[in-house]
Order: sequence, then structure tokens, then C-alpha cells
Amino acid sequence: MERNSAVCAMEWSIELEKALRSKKPVLTVFDDSGLYVEVILQTGRRLEQWSREPETTMAAYNLFGLVPGEDRLFANTILLRLADAFKLGDKHTKLAVVRIFLSEYRNRDKKKNKGNKGILTKDRVHNQLELLTRVKVVFDTGDLESRALALALFGCWADFAKDSAQIRYLILSSLVSSHVFEVKASLFAAGCFSELSDDFACVVLEMLVNMVTSSETVPAVRLAGARLFAKIGCSNSIAIKAYKTGLKLVLDSSEEDFSVSLLVSLSKLASKLTILTSEQVDLLFSFLRQEKSLRVKATVLRCLHFIFMKGPAHFPPSADIIKALLSTLTEPELPTFMQYDALRILHKILSYSLPHLPCLEILEIDKLLAIGENSAQSHIISRSFLFARILADIIKLRGKTEMESGVLCSSTVPSRVVSLIIDQITLLVVPLSDLCQTYSQVFQKVNIRLNLLVLLVGEHPDLGVLVLDKISLLIESVANKHDHVMATKQSDVQVDKMEDFKREKSTGIRSKLMLIVYRFVVACLENLNEASALTPVVFERVKLLVDRVCQCSLFDCFTHTIYSLLLHHRRIWSCLLNESEENCHLNRNSLNSFFVEREIPTLECANKILKERHNWRAYRSGIYAACQGAWFTASFIFGELVTKVQSDICHCWLNSINELAHSERKIQLLLLPNQGSTLAEWLERNKFPASNVLDEITKDAAGNTNEPNYIEELAGAYEGICSAGKTLEAANASVQGFCFARWFLHLRARFIRALVDILRILRTIPFNMDNTGNNGEVGSSISVQSLKSLPEIGQMSLHFRKLAGEFDLLAASFIDMDDKSAKVISSLALSCSLLAFSTGFIFFIPNLASYDTFTTCGLENVEHCLHAMLVQNLTGRLWHIDHEINRNLCKLFDISGQGKKCFHLRSRNKILKVGCEEKDILNICGYAVAGAVHLQQASKEDSEDISSKVTKDGLQHLSSIIMKLLHITFRTPKYFFQVRNCIGSKIFSCSSNTKKRDGISALPGCSLSLDLCLQLINMPPNFLARLTKLYCILYSRVSFQEPKPSEREKQQGCRAWETDDLVEINEMLFQYVTNLSARKINTSKRRRSENNEDGFVYSFVHFEPNERGQGFASCLLDISSFPVGSYRIKWHSCCIDNEGSYWSLLPLNAGPVVSVRRSGDTCK
Repeated sequence: MERNSAVCAMEWSIELEKALRSKKPVLTVFDDSGLYVEVILQTGRRLEQWSREPETTMAAYNLFGLVPGEDRLFANTILLRLADAFKLGDKHTKLAVVRIFLSEYRNRDKKKNKGNKGILTKDRVHNQLELLTRVKVVFDTGDLESRALALALFGCWADFAKDSAQIRYLILSSLVSSHVFEVKASLFAAGCFSELSDDFACVVLEMLVNMVTSSETVPAVRLAGARLFAKIGCSNSIAIKAYKTGLKLVLDSSEEDFSVSLLVSLSKLASKLTILTSEQVDLLFSFLRQEKSLRVKATVLRCLHFIFMKGPAHFPPSADIIKALLSTLTEPELPTFMQYDALRILHKILSYSLPHLPCLEILEIDKLLAIGENSAQSHIISRSFLFARILADIIKLRGKTEMESGVLCSSTVPSRVVSLIIDQITLLVVPLSDLCQTYSQVFQKVNIRLNLLVLLVGEHPDLGVLVLDKISLLIESVANKHDHVMATKQSDVQVDKMEDFKREKSTGIRSKLMLIVYRFVVACLENLNEASALTPVVFERVKLLVDRVCQCSLFDCFTHTIYSLLLHHRRIWSCLLNESEENCHLNRNSLNSFFVEREIPTLECANKILKERHNWRAYRSGIYAACQGAWFTASFIFGELVTKVQSDICHCWLNSINELAHSERKIQLLLLPNQGSTLAEWLERNKFPASNVLDEITKDAAGNTNEPNYIEELAGAYEGICSAGKTLEAANASVQGFCFARWFLHLRARFIRALVDILRILRTIPFNMDNTGNNGEVGSSISVQSLKSLPEIGQMSLHFRKLAGEFDLLAASFIDMDDKSAKVISSLALSCSLLAFSTGFIFFIPNLASYDTFTTCGLENVEHCLHAMLVQNLTGRLWHIDHEINRNLCKLFDISGQGKKCFHLRSRNKILKVGCEEKDILNICGYAVAGAVHLQQASKEDSEDISSKVTKDGLQHLSSIIMKLLHITFRTPKYFFQVRNCIGSKIFSCSSNTKKRDGISALPGCSLSLDLCLQLINMPPNFLARLTKLYCILYSRVSFQEPKPSEREKQQGCRAWETDDLVEINEMLFQYVTNLSARKINTSKRRRSENNEDGFVYSFVHFEPNERGQGFASCLLDISSFPVGSYRIKWHSCCIDNEGSYWSLLPLNAGPVVSVRRSGDTCK
């Protein structure tokens, strides 16, 4: 358990005391070598950390073994020692003390809107009078500099110093001092007090006006006074009065320095009050239209940007404001940095208010575009990029309405914007051939511009072909530039070692650049796929792009490999075959031909990488192949790399993913057996150096040329995936690093095993019996066999439903997972939900003999609404994706009154929604649901023949759904290959009712009171900043009894996949957090049901996390019904981020063990 500031307070106090007694000298003002100055500054950093933490709770006191109030005692001791150091120390010590409190004040001021007031608030500082007295002594007896430093301290302590009449008088009297240094310090203190006290602010405002209007006031004081206007705003009335006063002063002033400072202060003040924002914007734009100096206009633009960054939604900007900014941009003498500021303001206004503005004239858009193109020609990259972003926003936000009105549909604005962005990218990347730039910064800029192109293609899919053409030309220009540079160098000098080094470095830079372009092309294809715009024309452009890259010797084999993988995109080869609407019924010969055509170039590229001994690039190529579903290439690469590693951990890892690739290749050969034999012939004919792969492919393809044995081959794949998981389990080191991989392999293996089981069940049903005979006997045979299989099929439905929940939990348990990996897992969860629906729902059709049989087959404990839960699960996944399927699903609720009663839509984490790219699965969902509706309609006629036919059709429908799902290429999520310690949490606990440290115990018949600490583990800092809430559920059963409490106190890593009830517990926690069952779930309770023999009890806990991801709380667990013994308390936690998303946290340690002991004492 990580110690917080309260625990360290005594240690910090002692260190400070020792340092203040040190006699080491300090040489200069900025020399921190003196021990006491160094520790003072360190103490300041600790106080800032302490100010950011929540106040210590009783749970934290108990867990850390602290006396309540102990931390406050030491905090006040530290403050007193710092005050003594300020009082008794020399000039350097005084400066150090003031520096730390100024730093704390500024950080507190930045975070004041977050509700954390800090450690120097009035209610947390008890010895206020002693602190103020010590500093006042310095003010009364010190020199001018000491008096100024004392005033600065009073300002930093304004929260409790504002109530002291003596301190107020000191500050006000110092405002009329004859010393500039003292006056400026008093103005700072007066500003701090004015933010907290209305009456003090009124007095200061009157004195301030007299000060800045007096002719005797020196310019430095006038400027400091102008800056003070920004802080006079404790209440709205005082703020408005201060703004009106400052407005009059700035309009009457002819002094440029004073006007500039006052404009900044008034902008800060106006940004705090919505009623002043519009008036201040009008004031600033009036200055912008007038003949003012460049300095004033630059200040105006800076102030406007500050206001709009706060949110221009406070007022409706008019078209006149936009025209004024466009007019400013066309000024010939306007410096570049001012044009950049004007562009940022324009972009911010349009991003907020463009949908509400009147339609912009096409001439204005052309004018903006022309300015952007001129900027691109002048090589001002940042400015021209802002033009492109603004134009892209105009296209994106106003595209629909303007296209309907004919404003943009006939214009060339979108294509010109694309050309503008591509020209910028060309200007960035072409000079890389000379190795004269910092390429990491260039790549960052290229990424930003390519992302903008992706957004444009998403809004305007018709731009896809143009963008791909431009990218091809970009690649060609890079290659031509390189050829020109190399030809020049070879004609000038002979190639030496330095040139070889530069050539190798240049190859690496080009490889990174081409990888960035590759990711962009993939993103464009995804957007086009989502918009149903992946046409054969787009495919031809992609094929030309791939051919251009792969035929260019400038790029390395790794680049050739990943680009060849673009042709493995399922939608791409669907376009080639012109059968995109019937993906599951493609001609096998056509598929086999294209599979081989696309696989061979990829294998050749991979072989070249391995020949050149670029093992790391080969490994990365294998990852790309696995993520794309190119299992022949992945299996070949990983199989070769296994023999090249020496580390045991690396060998286990490569061996595991090789077994996975081999198993998935078996499934791929199962679907297209001719591909295996064709590939084997090619490998043997070309003497491909992969004898092991050749033997395995030949073996896998043997006997599969006719009708493949799905059950046997899938069972073999299941064994291979299980073996991959066991291989990782054998790697004892870094168990957490393989947590996701092992969990994913476990779920994948269970999915394959479930398919094997359901196919074995369906194999027992005689679908292919000769129907020319007695139809009644045939139907009876099918019905009898179907009824025998119903209990097993019902269990499989429950199994698939649980498996879908486990895939959901997997995706929600890794907060740092990328979106593409989350989509892959969501697709697998959708497949499981679909199979649960298909295996369970067709047997809940009334008027069938199977319906009554199923309700008495041992599954009646599903509360008679299993069909409703299955439909609900599938509907929740498709609710915002496919409305047609959901309409058909809603028709199925009329079959039972229980259906509607059990139905409620589940709020889902947004990252778990299935992307529209998974159209193959969505097509199967539509097919499955339509078939279920047809079966329901057909079953309404009460006839034995109809019942037999519906039963047969339902089972054949299920078999067809499974075959369709098998034809979808399985892809590994990219996150699978990110081997790292998983993000999770640990829980620490102690009993609230006792101070004993020998364990947690309770008396029979009593509830258990616990103090808890939830600590996040391995959480990156950027994610910590996003978290807002932590929640936890603690639960136990009588069956969790342990004979020896001390044996299982330590949990070896994370093994979430071995916890049977984790999905159910996570669902309970999810419902609690989202308030779906607020009336049914209390903070602590026992499960209320007629059959609660297991004594299941649970309690929910809410934590407020600090900046280190640590929270403290107390809870009550009702174990009063537990008999004497020791019981494990299990737990699960989650967190909520600033966007309201729910994330599960893996438990990285075991929960506490509680002992229920007899005693002569009575319960309290």
C-alpha cells in the first residue's frame, strides 16, 4: 500500500527541523546548495502534493495506524517551522519560503474549480494567529525587501489572513507607499484578498482607480494596477463594477502599455462571467477594426483566443465577426504569428458555431482557400495547415445542408482541400531524403495531416479515389527525389562507409514513413467500408498502390510485406469477385485462386526479411499478418523465428503464438482446402525454405479436397490453442505481462470447443435422410432426435451467452486497449451473442412440441425468460448499429408476456460497440433474425406436420449460421502482442472495530465493518488524470470457507479467466454504478431469494481517488448468518473516467480472510 502525505507528515516535519538547524552557507541568491534552502524547497513540493490530495478519512487513519488528527498536527508544525525560518532566516531563506508558497498558490489557483481547496485553507490551518504574527514581525522590523516578501506571504495565505483587520490595514496602507517594490507586492496581496472578500475588493477598487489615474503614479505601478483588475471578482456585482470601471479607463487611455495590460485583465475578468463575455468580444473587435498599432492588435488577438478557448458557446458569434477575421488575414503587413492567432480564433469559432451561422458565401470560402494555398506555396506549414483544418470543418459541419442546397456539391472545395493537405505533406516528407531534418517531428506533423484526410474521407466517401491517387503520387515523388539525391551524390563523391550509414538510416526513415502511410490507407478503407463505398474502382486504386510500393526497390521488404497485406482485406477481395452482397456464398474456386494469388507475394516478402536476418522486422510483419488474418504468412514467420531465439521467455512467447497461428491456419484450410494443396504445390515447385510449413500444409490439406470434417479439424485447432495457453502458463516470469494473451486464448479455445460441441449435436440429427419415403416417419425421426438434443442445445445457449459476457469483460478490463483491438473483441462477443440467440431462441417458439419439452428439461431455473434475455443481449449490441435487425428482434417479444417484462436496454460502454466495418457478422445477424421471425410465423399453425417442418428448418437454420460464421476470417487484436504488466488494482483492508493487527475477525451473528484502500497498479499517468470515480464490490459465500486462513493470503498474478462468477459480479457492479437497479441494490445486503442456501452476501463501496489512483473508504458486510469458521472475501473493482465510460479493473491480489469466532463478549 503506497504511503500518502498524511503518513509521511511526521517524517517530513523532522527532516525540515534538522535542515533548519543546519549551518551550511548559501553562496548566491540562486544557489540552493545550502541544506536548509534545499529542504525548504523540497518541503514546498511536498506541500503542493499534499494540497492535491483529499482530506484524510477514518479509513485511512486506521489502515495506516495513525491517530486521527495526527496529520493536521504535523502539517501545522511544518507551517510554523517555515514561518520561523522566514522570521529568523537570512534573505535567501526568506526568498525560499516565499517561493514555495507562491508556487503552492499558483497551483491551487489552477485547480480551484476542481473543489480541492488545498492544505492552506482556513479550516485546515489551526494556528493561524501564530503564523501571521511571525510574518508581521518581519514586516514591522525588516527592510524594504523583507516587507515586500511579507506582503507576498500574506497574499498566499489570503484564505485565513483576510479575516485579520491588522493584515488588511497593512496591505491597504502599503498601496500608498513611496517605494515601488512595496506597492507592487501590496497590489499582489490586495488581488489575493479581493478574490475572497467583497468589502475588501470595494475598497481596493476605489484606491486602484485613484492610483492608475494619478499623474504622480509611476508607469510600473500603473501596469501592476491594471493587472489587478483581473482579480476583483469575488461576487458578480463587484466583478461587473470592476469591469465597467476598467472599460472606461481603457477607452479614455492613450497610453499603449497601460491599454494593453488593461485589455488582458478585462478579458480575464469577462471570461469568468457570461454576461460580460459578449461585451468584451465586441470591445476587442472594435480595437481590431481601428487603426491601432501591431502590438495592440496582437494583444487583441491573444485576448480573443483566450476567451474563445474558454468556450465561444457563451454567445452567438455573427457572420460579421468571421468577416472581420478574414479581413485581418488579408492585411499585407500582418506578421505571421498574428495571422496564426487569427486563424486559431477563426477555427475555434467555426468549430463551435458553424451549424448555427448563416450559410457562408462560396466566395468567402474560396477566399479562405486561396489564402491557404498561398501559405502552402510560401512554405508556412503551420499556418497553411490551420487553413486546411478550418476548411475541413466547414466541409464536415455544413456538408449535408450545403450539399442539399447546391452550394458545395458543384464546387471543387473538397478536392482543393485534399490537394492543399497533400501538398503540405509533400513539403514535409520530400526533404527527408537529405537526412537534414528531425524526422520524428516531421512524422508527427504528417500524422496530423493524414488524420485530417481520414476525417474528410469519412464525411465525403467520394473523395476516396482522389485521396488514394494523391497518396500514390506522393510515394512516387518520394522515390523520384531519392533517386535524384543518390544520383547526385554518386556523381560527386565515391561511396564510403559514411554514405552506407546514411543510406541505412534513410532506409529506416522511409520504412517509418511508409508505415504511417499504410495505417492511413487502412483507416481510409475502414471509413469507406463503413460508408458502403468500397467499390471496385477503390480496389483498383489500392491494388495499383500496392503494386507501386512492392515493385519499388527503394523500400525494404518489411514495407513490401505490410503493403501486400492490404490485399487480404475481406472487402477488397469481395470487390474483386463482384459478390460483395453474398460474402458467405462465394465460389470456392474463385476464392481459392485469389487466396493463393494474394498469399504467395506476402510469403515471398516475409522470406526475404528472414533471409536478411531482420528478425525484429520479421516479427512485426508476423504481427501485421495475424491482425489481418493472413495465417499462412503468420505461421511461416513465427515458425521460423522460434528457432532463432535464445531467451526462455521469448521462446515460450513465440512458441505460443506459433501454435495459435498453426491452429487458425487449420481452420482456414478447412474452409478452403484447395488452397492448401495449391500452396503446397507452389512451395515445393519454388523450393520455398519452409519444409516444416510445407509438410504441415500438405498434411492439413490431405483428405479435405471433398467435404471437410469440420468437427475433427476444429477439435484439432482447439487442442492447438489450448496448448498455446499452456505454453504461456509455463513462462513463470512476468505472469501479468501475458495476462491478456492467456485470457484471450482461453476464450478463443472455449469458443472453438463450443462450436465443436454444437456441431456434434447437430450431426446426430438426420437432416439428409431420403424424403421420398414416408414423410411422417422422416419428420418423426427428426423430431425425436431433436427432442433428445434439446437439453444439450439449451445448455450451449447459456454457454454462448456467458462467453459473450466474458468477451465484453475482456474488452472493458484493459483501459489502454486501442480501438481496433476493442472492435475485434466486440465482434467476437457479438458472434457469441448471435450463437446464444440462435441456439436458444428457436426452441422457444410456441405451438411446437419442443417448446413444452424444453421447459421441463432441467433448465427451468432461467426464470422462464431465457429467450428475452438472449434477444435483449443481441439487441443491446445492435441498438445503434442496425435498426432493421432491431425491428425484427422487437417482433419476437410478442411470443410471451414474460419477454416484455424481462426486457430492458442495457447501457453499454461506448468503446465496446461493434464498428460498422464488421458487416459480415451484421449480415449474418440479419439472416439469423429474419430466419427466427420466419420460424415464428410458420409455427402459428397448429399442425404436427408443421411442427416437424419448423423443427427441421430451425436446426438447419442454426447449422447454416454456424457455417457462415466459420467463413469469417479470424483476426487477432493488436493488443494481443503488447506484452506488458496489466492495469489493475489491489485492495488492502483492516477491521474498523479493533486495533489488532493479527487478522480480521467478527463475532457470530454480527456484521463485519471494514476499512479499505483501493490502489491502482500499473496505471499510466495520462489515464490517472482521466479517472473520476472508483467503485468496488466485496462478496462472500458460506462455500468460501477456508480451513487455514494464512495459506492463500498471496495471489500469484491475475487469473481472471479462472473465476467462474466474475461476469456476474461485474454485471452487478455495472448495474450499481449506472443506477439501473438503484431501488433493488443497497450498499450492503444479502441476496434476497427463496433459495439462498449459499449465503451469498455483498457490499458496494465508493472511493474518491487521489492523483496516484488511491482511494479510502469504509463498508459493512452482513455476514451475520455465517457459522464459525474462516471465509475468503472476494472482490472486484471498476473505475469511471471523465467521459463517463465504465472500465473494469482486474484484481491483482486476493481479498481478505475473515474469521468468525466465538467469544464471551456481546455484539455492539
